[in-house]
Amino acid sequence: MGQLINGQWTKSSVITSDKSGVFVRKESQFRHWISQTENFKPESNRYHLYVSYACPWAHRVLIMRELKELNKHISVDVVHPDMMENGWSFNLDFENATGDTLYKKKYLYEIYQLCSDKVSTKVTVPILWDKNTQQIVNNESSEILRIFNSSFNHITQNDFDFYPSDLQDEIDEINDEIYININNGVYKTGFAKTQFAYDESVKKLFNSLDKIEEKLNNNNYLVGNQLTEADIRLVTTLLRFDNVYHYHFKCNLKRIADYKNLSKYLNQFRKLDCIKKTTFDDHIKRHYFFSHESINPTRIIPIGPIIS
Repeated sequence: MGQLINGQWTKSSVITSDKSGVFVRKESQFRHWISQTENFKPESNRYHLYVSYACPWAHRVLIMRELKELNKHISVDVVHPDMMENGWSFNLDFENATGDTLYKKKYLYEIYQLCSDKVSTKVTVPILWDKNTQQIVNNESSEILRIFNSSFNHITQNDFDFYPSDLQDEIDEINDEIYININNGVYKTGFAKTQFAYDESVKKLFNSLDKIEEKLNNNNYLVGNQLTEADIRLVTTLLRFDNVYHYHFKCNLKRIADYKNLSKYLNQFRKLDCIKKTTFDDHIKRHYFFSHESINPTRIIPIGPIIS
């Protein structure tokens, strides 16, 4: 693993922590928008996604691409699930990995280098790429979600709104807790470098899961009893929880299967086409158990669990 420093690939750990051993996620650097008033205009076949099927941040973007019927308008490449000393690669020796169909590069960091030969950044997915200018539009998944939600409506004629104005305050509030304690909380638990950091993170993680379990007592969705981006942001972590995070990241106070309401909630999402078409458990398990040598030095991939 590694990162780009002044445009050069430098092999190093990508797990950054503070003095107390708490994992610290660095902010995404490319934060442009797509709209008629921006340099990046909404156009069909202009934009491209680089994703990993293993990555929950990329997964949420793929789900929104399906829901907003953007498949014919925004193309996709999928990296190999192994993230080794050169980071994400475009190797083709794993089912459903596509390679780099645009530029035939070997590694994802070379896409960042195409954008800037002096960039210093972690090499993450998803990437929303502009094929016209060979620039990264955005690599922050939460913002790509909102770009997809509204920027291409006049092209797709799809007006489904997963961030409706009357629910935005409530969505933002629950998004904050889900991101801090659950989406990123599983990483803070798994990448903790001290017992204190682990204990704090795992407690916050399950306290938030308990709160959502209670919230789902009388609701099928998190906000307004309709599908919103809050659900999309949560579900990609839940889909990885029992088969990866519970074991690999020591998030083992409970499984999602042990929660009545969360289990029902997750199962209803598993039936949706947007989930079926974008969820690849083989990529998920292979990436986490094989790539994180410091956590799983044997790189043995577990067979289970059986998910009914």
